[in-house]
Amino acid sequence: MSASAKSVLVPIATGSEEMEAVVIIDVLRRAGADVTVASVEDSLQVEMSRKVKVVADKLIANLSGESYDLIALPGGMPGAERLRDSAALMQILDEQIRLGKLWSAICASPAVVFEGKGWLKGKKATAHPAFSDKLADQSEVPSRVVVDGNLITSRGPGTAFEFALTLVEKLYGREKADEVAGPMVMYGGDPAKVV
Repeated sequence: MSASAKSVLVPIATGSEEMEAVVIIDVLRRAGADVTVASVEDSLQVEMSRKVKVVADKLIANLSGESYDLIALPGGMPGAERLRDSAALMQILDEQIRLGKLWSAICASPAVVFEGKGWLKGKKATAHPAFSDKLADQSEVPSRVVVDGNLITSRGPGTAFEFALTLVEKLYGREKADEVAGPMVMYGGDPAKVV
């Protein structure tokens, strides 16, 4: 890990949304972040929501005492519930929030994990349309990505790139986010043409 690399934890579980998880991991690694993918299950290989198998770097149970610049939760069901039910992950997240570090979630996880734990009290957030009615504060629900201090939330697979680039911006600044977005052809250009 280089001196400028930021440490990121991306926990995954059986039923996590694979598109969200992989986009978060990939985009943050393109930015130079040291991303640890951690399984909350008993094995490193995890079957995601659409039956894609992802192999984690570590088990969450082996990460006590670790510190991260950012924690980013993918959504998906029952993945979000399994993340919420991981005592080890909840302890790491609670410490992250207490220390005023970056914490984030997309899709079902803002509602299932963060709202469920009471961590969104006084915070603005968004979530997947199927779960956004569970958020106490509804003011930012239609937004694709919401930043409230050190909390970043987003809506689903279709907003995963915007979410991940916002995480890059929070860690490294706008210039780095633009630098990462360019080669991925994220902005500009013509929509699909029928010929």
